[in-house]
Amino acid sequence: MADLIASDAERAAVAELLGRQPRAAFRVAARDVDGSPLVIENAPLLDDGTPMPTRYWLVGPRAKLLVGRLEADGGVDRAEAEVGLDALDALHARHQAERDVLLPAGHQGPRPTGGVGGTRRGVKCLHAHYAAYLAGVDDPVGRWVADRLAEAEHCDGELSGSAR
Repeated sequence: MADLIASDAERAAVAELLGRQPRAAFRVAARDVDGSPLVIENAPLLDDGTPMPTRYWLVGPRAKLLVGRLEADGGVDRAEAEVGLDALDALHARHQAERDVLLPAGHQGPRPTGGVGGTRRGVKCLHAHYAAYLAGVDDPVGRWVADRLAEAEHCDGELSGSAR
């Protein structure tokens, strides 16, 4: 897990965004326009050995707010219906396999289960999918979220008369 190394400044910034110290090794996987951490990639185990199923974590406050609004508006069910369960099953299997490769060699303890965000089937959380997408993962739900957020931003810009 040598690739999952955050600098002291990144650890401090993420701790402030989370409101607590991170409990696992991580790296900043995507940054916001101002350079602050937007997405972190977590190790598959917390520092005490507890499994961590959420590989990509959305930590940017504005992004979390916007995705939360999309979830509150029925986005989880819409994304699942539009992407389809077969595509989601394949995504979850790929995500789990990629996360499992990061386990320490010879690990005998509990392992994280499920796919994106620990989900076994369907969509549980748009935040985890969007975080994976922003980190460069080919995640169709994350892409769906990005498209909806871009549409909402475009509409907000038109309604407010601002140019973006």
